[in-house]
Amino acid sequence: MKTTFQSDKKIIQKEIILEEQKLILKKIRSFWGYFRTIANSYSEIFFFENFWLGLLLLAATFIYPNIGLSGLICVLSAYEFARFLGLKKIFRGSGFYTYNPLLVGLSIGYLFKLSLFSFFLIVTAGILTFIITFGLANIFYHFFRLPVLNIPFVLISTAIYLASYKYSNLLFTEFKTWSFLIDVAEHLPIWFLGLTQSLGALLFCPHFIGGLIFLTVIFLASRILFVLAVGGYFLGLLILSFLEGSIYQAASNLGAFNFSLIAMAIGGVFLIPSPKSYILAALSVAISPFLLDASTFFWAQYGIPSFTLPFNVVVLSLLYTLGLAGFPLLASYYRGSPERTLDHYLSYLARFPGTLRTLSLPVAGEWTVWQSFDGSWTHKGIWRYAVDFVITDENGQTYHGDGIYLDDYYCFGKPVLSPVRGRVVSLANDIEDNPPGTVNETQNWGNYVLIYDERGFYVLLAHFRKDSIKVKEGQWVEQGQILGQCGSSGYSPQPHLHVQVQLTPELGAPTQPFSFVHYAVLKHNSLIYKANDIPKEGELVQGLYPDKAMENMMSLVLDQEMTFEFIVNGIPQKQISFKVHMDTDGTYYLAQKHDSLYFNKFEGTFYFLRHDGQAIWFKMLFLALPRMPLVYQKGLVWEDFLPLETFYGRVKRAFYTFLASFNHRLAEIKGIYEFSAPNQIKGKISQGGEEIKTQVILDSLKGFVQEVVLDSKKYKLSLRRLS
Repeated sequence: MKTTFQSDKKIIQKEIILEEQKLILKKIRSFWGYFRTIANSYSEIFFFENFWLGLLLLAATFIYPNIGLSGLICVLSAYEFARFLGLKKIFRGSGFYTYNPLLVGLSIGYLFKLSLFSFFLIVTAGILTFIITFGLANIFYHFFRLPVLNIPFVLISTAIYLASYKYSNLLFTEFKTWSFLIDVAEHLPIWFLGLTQSLGALLFCPHFIGGLIFLTVIFLASRILFVLAVGGYFLGLLILSFLEGSIYQAASNLGAFNFSLIAMAIGGVFLIPSPKSYILAALSVAISPFLLDASTFFWAQYGIPSFTLPFNVVVLSLLYTLGLAGFPLLASYYRGSPERTLDHYLSYLARFPGTLRTLSLPVAGEWTVWQSFDGSWTHKGIWRYAVDFVITDENGQTYHGDGIYLDDYYCFGKPVLSPVRGRVVSLANDIEDNPPGTVNETQNWGNYVLIYDERGFYVLLAHFRKDSIKVKEGQWVEQGQILGQCGSSGYSPQPHLHVQVQLTPELGAPTQPFSFVHYAVLKHNSLIYKANDIPKEGELVQGLYPDKAMENMMSLVLDQEMTFEFIVNGIPQKQISFKVHMDTDGTYYLAQKHDSLYFNKFEGTFYFLRHDGQAIWFKMLFLALPRMPLVYQKGLVWEDFLPLETFYGRVKRAFYTFLASFNHRLAEIKGIYEFSAPNQIKGKISQGGEEIKTQVILDSLKGFVQEVVLDSKKYKLSLRRLS
């Protein structure tokens, strides 16, 4: 009895120690998130998120301790106020809501000495700036789809500078610069001195040392931002010196940092880096000098600077105009740097060519695409988005014999399947089929079925055989259900099936882009899988049907935990565990510390969507299994396009993404994969003379994968499932 009691006591003590360790770990994570938010408040000013570079910027503001301390106090005040309101979760390590309070704090520290009175002003200004930032950010996004930029900083700092004329208890700051630095500055080229001083002025450290530090930080964070910052400044300086008649006068304008900010924002942040975005960045800088001079002249009457007003006016106006125009290179998701945004955009564009208006193939067996989008015959103008199907033989003929009779055509009378789940809105079933070579010009669509899909669109299938339609108006149909038979009614010179998508129920309504999912293209004796795409004219296609067992195998459950052994060149290195989590938007991801690998299942395909972090095991999974058809067919082949960040190290990735901003094709990394056995997938990734062979063994018992292997000339990496 005593032994049992002692054993229970030990178990309880172990549980207490474990709970204490969990509590300590939770506090450490909380503090780390707090610290990341503060550091990223500094890096956000230059449009990137980087903890260590943010710390370097923080340290640089202490060139003038009064300024640096004021900025830090203001950020902490804003953050603590947000925590008090219960808004801690909106930060998640980001400085998005606190970089405006930081700028306000720096502006106060630039003008006033730290004292009890200025401390009160800094704290209250930080709180007010956060309130305005949080409110305006939501208003701008929901009503205009625009970022808030530095508007709260401009408003609050201007208000404080104007109000300070009434506050006699505030002491003005006097800055002293070491004499030897003054001597160095006098020997620097005017263009270099102007660049560094103006960039330093953005964080209220208008000294070439501060500007040089900021310039170095920008270069380390992003080569694209660095080129834009420098190029934008010199273009603005050239135009300003031309307008003012003196390069010395133009270079002494500390507000010229607006040129750099405009170029960075337009060229690399809010637009996808590309030749077009660079041209727009240059044009934006070109129209900003008179705004800078006008705002400087106006506010000089009150003894205050124009801050970032020209930057806000130019960037917000252009972004709103581009949004109204539907400009295709607007960045919908900024990933912390232009390089990562560009990499994500290019790989996403190549990986997911289809649309969200997805259809399954409306036929069974092998069919040929007679016409596709922008077809050479009738798919023109507002009816350009449509696909016609026929059946051909090995010689490419659509009929046997002389093709005089309808029954000579291979597709005549073949079943037509519903490509969506929905309700039949209208149909026609009594129109005669045309003899081959003739058309019905008065009843173009012939016998048809129009289905409303609850995702918000209509699907029209036309040219059915007379009296073959088996559904009725108002009837609900399931995907794959037989609707009728392929015919040659309406404007149809030979039997074929016409498919299009439209937004209204009228026959002949303008067509809309759509795509087919989960099908294969038969080409050169290969079966090429297409997850979500539009088949090209002349392609031989075949519908595939998801395998329930494979769907279950790749169904990862929330909070499911997996443990793998990481092996390098045959030598075990460590055991790693990761867990399934769900993000706020409902997307699932594998998580291990601060690294995450997002995944999804969509219309019969498993995808890895993106990888955040540096974990090599997540990169291995992405490279070896970027997507997988949830159906096994021997020899089934598919291709995928991979992000540069999963393939290259930092130096090569930086080089290729910089070049890719001028020519997007330079970022193309293609992987080719195939089923070599029911539970085994082999692949090969090639780019720039480098090649990686991959192998994945699926785990039919535990689900997901049993082993992942990456084999190259330099190394052989393996992940082996333990539990």
